[in-house]
Amino acid sequence: MKKNPLFTLLFFPFCLMLMAASCDSCILDPELATITTASVNSITANSAVSGGSITDDGRADITARGVCWNKAGMPSITDSKTTDGSGSGDFTSAISGLDPNTSYFIRAYATNKAGTAYGNELTFKTLVLTATDVDGNVYKTVTIGSQIWMAENLKTTKYRTGVLIGTTTPILLDVSGQASPKYQWSYGGNENNVATYGRLYTWYAASDSRGLCPTGWHLPSDAEWTTLSNTLGGDNIAGGKMKEVGTTHWASPNVGATNESGFTALSSGYFVQGVFYDLGSAGGGWWSSTEANATNANYRACGVTHTQLFKANVGKYVGWSVRCLKD
Repeated sequence: MKKNPLFTLLFFPFCLMLMAASCDSCILDPELATITTASVNSITANSAVSGGSITDDGRADITARGVCWNKAGMPSITDSKTTDGSGSGDFTSAISGLDPNTSYFIRAYATNKAGTAYGNELTFKTLVLTATDVDGNVYKTVTIGSQIWMAENLKTTKYRTGVLIGTTTPILLDVSGQASPKYQWSYGGNENNVATYGRLYTWYAASDSRGLCPTGWHLPSDAEWTTLSNTLGGDNIAGGKMKEVGTTHWASPNVGATNESGFTALSSGYFVQGVFYDLGSAGGGWWSSTEANATNANYRACGVTHTQLFKANVGKYVGWSVRCLKD
């Protein structure tokens, strides 16, 4: 049978339209990428390394990739994150700004036109931050609110520059009449006390421009002590939250001691006018960098009979303990 030329002429364009529509249906919409989270390694107190592997781009260009993390779980790109280029394949992420001794949740992410895909969730814990002085003494630290404190009293016999800080001869010498005495003492002249209680320093030594605290640490100002106190609920109760529990390094009754802050304050005593007082009994205190006047400087102290973090000022020649604060 003969084909109608007119039918062919009309039907052919219709076929082309059907073919075009069929080809359009072959162009699928983009989907979320497929990504896995790389294991976490090179963990320090403040950093770690992870990354991810994008094995399927979801038929769309990867425009952003990296890892995200938080402390609560199921982190997303609205939390802390790295930005590590674009495209598929493997990538490495350097993570910084972490808190020491803290657990984190982490996921890799990849963003394309369809949205952001996440890899499997992993957890890791940063290391405990330590500080090392010029004598080689290593100190535990503790994060309290926004601050990082040494959790032990300073023990160094040298300034940060390596210059020796002298002590008195005889050990019970009264230095209150000296213009600007720069000394350190082991309590009672007994070096066996240093490992537990640290050393006692005059304010002149503690605030010397050569630096008493390790590099990256400093003698806290009165305002920084106030920040600590406020974080712990104010002066009236902060001392109790700072004191070591029990009577190993405090006399009874050691009122209200919980050490919930981790500061671990001990009754480390003090030295004034040739006499040592209160080791392991009534209390101890720490210098601030803030002067009260030409002859006195501010300090903070805890006592055995109350929960208060006591604030006062005293002659700069007195021997008090030192706690350093992270810069």
